[in-house]
Amino acid sequence: MSSPRDRDGADDGSDWQEPSHLSGSEPADEPNFADRRKQPRDSDHTAEGGTWQPPGWDLPDATPDRGRQPDVDPSWAPPTPPTTEAPERPRGGLFGSRQRARDPEMERAFSYEGDQLGAQGWALQHGWTVSDGSGPADAVLADLLAGSPVRPGKEARPAGVLRGRAGAVELVAFDVVYPYGRQWVAKYAVTAAPLLGAVPVLRLSPARLWKHRTGGLVPVMSGDEAFDSRWQLLAAEDGPRVQRLARDPAVHGLLLGTDDGDEFWTGSGHVAAVRPDGHRPQLIEHHARLLTAIVGALAAGY
Repeated sequence: MSSPRDRDGADDGSDWQEPSHLSGSEPADEPNFADRRKQPRDSDHTAEGGTWQPPGWDLPDATPDRGRQPDVDPSWAPPTPPTTEAPERPRGGLFGSRQRARDPEMERAFSYEGDQLGAQGWALQHGWTVSDGSGPADAVLADLLAGSPVRPGKEARPAGVLRGRAGAVELVAFDVVYPYGRQWVAKYAVTAAPLLGAVPVLRLSPARLWKHRTGGLVPVMSGDEAFDSRWQLLAAEDGPRVQRLARDPAVHGLLLGTDDGDEFWTGSGHVAAVRPDGHRPQLIEHHARLLTAIVGALAAGY
């Protein structure tokens, strides 16, 4: 039995040989080109000659003109598409707002349609006088305005006062303006005519409108069902002059032919008409026709 330290054993390493592929003493394995020509490898495509091509090389030759459109007659112009406007962006908050149904009557009543320069030009052409409403003769207009059915408020004042004649009736027309920033904005148009004698206290308004400050006034019926269904006459006393106004056919015909947008009242020796608008020539002429008929009915037999 031998031990690892036994030097006389057979494992002294004398018969050890280096592997042939590491020693370099033997010739390297040269490639056998002759055998490869006889039986080429599977991956060697050189032997196939012209029969083998890489994938995609058998595509047809590129023709640069194949995508070209046929010639078009230059005299023919293609139709232009119709231009459409971009839809209007809904106004409101971040996500827009609901579209409410618009009431044409409310829009007409609360939209400013006045033309102060046009009204003053019309007045000068017809021989009327123009003032700013701050003169001594205009002091009575503030008292007249204080009793109007529209409740003007403390900041309201008359402006753009026009005075003249419409037929046989003296008229004064002015705007009721309110401060808005650094300017004055017209909200109501008033036209008034002076009356002789004791002026009855009355109010003539469309039946559809809400009535303010009607304490002490009683309704006066006209006997005309069509007129009473659209207009309401209120008076402090049912006297002869009020009855003549209530039954006057000319007044009925004119008021039934309107849009029921005016109100009438008496105060400070005048009978006046008011509309939520600014004065313009058409409105002055409209008020002149109505006030002429009302003054004629109140002054009949006086």
